[in-house]
Amino acid sequence: MPLRDHFRGELSDRRHWESFHSLWTAAITGRLNEKVLPENYFAEAQVKLSRRVEVDVATIHETPSTPVAETNGGVAVQTWAPPTVGLLIPATFPDDIELQIFHSQGGPNLVAAIELISPGNKDRPETRRAFAAKCAGYLQRGIGLVIIDVVTERQANLHDELIDLMRHPPRFAYPSDSLLYAVSYRPAHQEETNLLETWPFDLTLGEALPTIPLPLLRGPTLPLELEVSYTEALKRSRL
Repeated sequence: MPLRDHFRGELSDRRHWESFHSLWTAAITGRLNEKVLPENYFAEAQVKLSRRVEVDVATIHETPSTPVAETNGGVAVQTWAPPTVGLLIPATFPDDIELQIFHSQGGPNLVAAIELISPGNKDRPETRRAFAAKCAGYLQRGIGLVIIDVVTERQANLHDELIDLMRHPPRFAYPSDSLLYAVSYRPAHQEETNLLETWPFDLTLGEALPTIPLPLLRGPTLPLELEVSYTEALKRSRL
């Protein structure tokens, strides 16, 4: 099923892109769990848009400044209250449309992550940097990573944002001017040097999606069949 534009034109009027991305994430998760991942591995979907911390500033300000005695089954319990907040620093929490792969032996231990980029990940310098920082955190822990960008309404390249954050020279930027792309990253170590083995793939509206590498920390590199999961998500959404 050829890649379609879920953000502009007729399709965006018929379906919400958030719903389709959720379906696509679920389809990838199901495919990995049913057909691809070896024994003792499993995938879980994580979808959080406009993430925010659950305790708001008003709640913090209303916290008692002195200990309060409470009872817990007849036993007095002292509730500790932190001191008055010294600084309120603006923070950016990126959208999460991802699935995580775990190794259950001795775990669960996170071994790979697949990120479906949202418009919110690309819309401002601070959200682009927050997304890149999350990806860099995975890679610095040796976790395999895939990013998939089919967002047509904003044109920032988040691979390039990641390269800039990691202070690599421009020669490691995305190798083409394609606006849509997928990139796989496999942290590696060779001859006393840490490396990122990287596979970039151009994506094109109207064309089939590729099968790309899915590297697992201390495990195999598996095929991630984007076309199969994308077609399944289209069918489930009745597009």
